[in-house]
Amino acid sequence: MEIVIAAALLAVGLVLAAVLYGRERPAGVRDGRVADAAAIAAGEAELSARRAELVRIEERVLGKEETLDAQRAELARRERTVDERGAALERSAAELENGHRELERQLERAAGVTAAQAKQLLLKELEDQVRHDSAKLIRQIEEETKREADRRVRSILSVCMQRIAAGHATETTVAVVQLSSDDMKGRIIGREGRNIRALENLTGVDFIIDDTPNAVVLSGFDGVRREIARMTLEKLLADGRIHPARIEEMYYQAKSELEDHIVELGEEAVFEANVQGLDGELVKLLGRLKFRTSYGQNVLAHSVECSRLAALMAHELGASPRTARRAALLHDIGKAVSHEIEGPHALVGGDLARRHGESEAVVHAMEAHHNEVEPQTVEAVIVQAADALSGARPGARGESLEQYVRRLRDLEQIATRHAGVDKVYAMQAGREIRVMVAPTSIDDDGMALLSHEIAREIEKELEYPGQIKVTVIRESRSVEYAR
Repeated sequence: MEIVIAAALLAVGLVLAAVLYGRERPAGVRDGRVADAAAIAAGEAELSARRAELVRIEERVLGKEETLDAQRAELARRERTVDERGAALERSAAELENGHRELERQLERAAGVTAAQAKQLLLKELEDQVRHDSAKLIRQIEEETKREADRRVRSILSVCMQRIAAGHATETTVAVVQLSSDDMKGRIIGREGRNIRALENLTGVDFIIDDTPNAVVLSGFDGVRREIARMTLEKLLADGRIHPARIEEMYYQAKSELEDHIVELGEEAVFEANVQGLDGELVKLLGRLKFRTSYGQNVLAHSVECSRLAALMAHELGASPRTARRAALLHDIGKAVSHEIEGPHALVGGDLARRHGESEAVVHAMEAHHNEVEPQTVEAVIVQAADALSGARPGARGESLEQYVRRLRDLEQIATRHAGVDKVYAMQAGREIRVMVAPTSIDDDGMALLSHEIAREIEKELEYPGQIKVTVIRESRSVEYAR
C-alpha cells in the first residue's frame, strides 16, 4: 500500500513540473501557443480532480493501515495467549506424566512386580483363556461336524443300497454239463482214457465223471478255461464224434468263439453301467472279468454294481456322476491282465485306461481305490466307498475260496517260470500240477530234473495240506500232409 501511495505522489510531482515548465517558457513561445490555453486550463482542472482523488485514496490507505495495525496488535495478543495456554498444557502434561509414573511405582511396590512383568502375566492369562475357549469351541464344532457327517453318510449309503437290488450268486470253481444218457460217459472217457486225457491236457480242467446221473462235472479255478472246456464238450456231444483229433479241433473252435462271447459280455456290462465311448480293448478286458472272481464274487458283476453305487453317491454329494460311474466300472480291469503284467491291479488298470484314452480324473480314481495312490478327488473317494460297499455285503465274498484260488494260481506260476515250459495246469483241486514242456527244449532226462526242481520250490514257497503231484509231459509229434 505504501508503494502505491509513493507512485501516486510521484505522478503528481511530474504533472506539477510540466505545468511550471509551461509557464516559464519565453513570451514568443507563449504567443505561439495561445491556441493551447484552453487545453492547459482543461489540464489544470483535470489535475485538480486527480489531486482530490489522490487525497481521498491517501485517506482510505491511511484508514486501512490503522485497521491493519489494530488487527496485528490483536493477533499478537492472541498469539501470546495461545503460547501461554500451550505452556500451561505442557506443564499439566508433565505433571500428569509424573503422577502416572508415581502411580505405577506405587502399584509396582504394592504388587511386588514391575509393569512389564504384570503385562506379561496378563497377556499369558488372556492367552491361556483364549486357547481354552478356542479348543472347547473347536472340539464342539468337530463333534457336531462328525455327527452331521455320519448322519449324512448313513443317509447316502442307505439310499444307494436300497436303489441297488441286484441279485448275486457265489461263483464256484465247477461247471456241470448235462448228458443225454449215461452211455456218453464211456465215449467221453474213450479207449483206455485217451479222450478224457486229451480233454484235460488241452483245457487244463478236471473232467470228473462219477455216479452223478447224466452229468459231467468240470473243475478248474480259471473261469476262462472252464468255459472253454464246457463249450468244447458241448460241441463234441452235439457232433457225436469224440476222439483226440476231433477234441483238438473243437477246442480251438470253442476258444475262438469264446473271444467273441467275451466282447459281447463286455458290451452288455457297459450298457448296464450306462457308460459311453469306451475303447474296444477295454470292453474286451471287461468281458474277461466275467470269468474272474474276487473272494468268490464275480468281478464283472461287482464292477457293474460299483458303477451304479458310485453314480448314485456322486449325485448325492454333488460330484461328477460320469467320472465316478466310469472309474468304478473300470477300477478292477487290471485283474483281467494281472497274470500277464506285474504290479498291483489298481496301477496296472490305471495304466491300461490311460493308454486307451481315459481322462486323468478317471485314471486317478482307479489307481486310488486301494490307496496305492493317495486320493485327491471326491470321485476317487466315492469309488473307494462303492468298492467297499459292494464287497461288504453279507455273502458277497468268501475268504476260503479266494485262498484256494490263489494257491492254485501260485502253483502254476512256480512251474511257468522255468525255461522250456509251454503250458501249466493245476488239476485235482490243487493236488496235482501238469507241466507241458517243449520237446525241442527239454529232453527225457531234463524232464526228471524239472519235476524235481518244481517239487522242491513248491515245498519251499507254499503251504498246503497233504501232497502235490508234479507231472511233466513231453509230447513229440510228426506231421506230414499228402498232396
